[in-house]
Amino acid sequence: MAHQQLSYRAYTVIKREGQDDFWLAIGAAFQHQDGDGYNVVLQALPIDGKIVLRLPKDDQTQQQPQPGKSNERRSTRREK
Repeated sequence: MAHQQLSYRAYTVIKREGQDDFWLAIGAAFQHQDGDGYNVVLQALPIDGKIVLRLPKDDQTQQQPQPGKSNERRSTRREK
């Protein structure tokens, strides 16, 4: 899946009483080279089992990690 173009962002929508729904980004979908399908890469699973796929906005495509690359955060603990 190296160097594939982001096709969709994956979200789960959290309903909140008395407030707007909260859209939580949980992954992305990448179109197959032959155009007949998608690889969906999720970093979390929705509690209700529903995933919403939306076209990415220009400002979000820069933030999406590429599949297959490590996305681990390094520890930033301060020593005492």
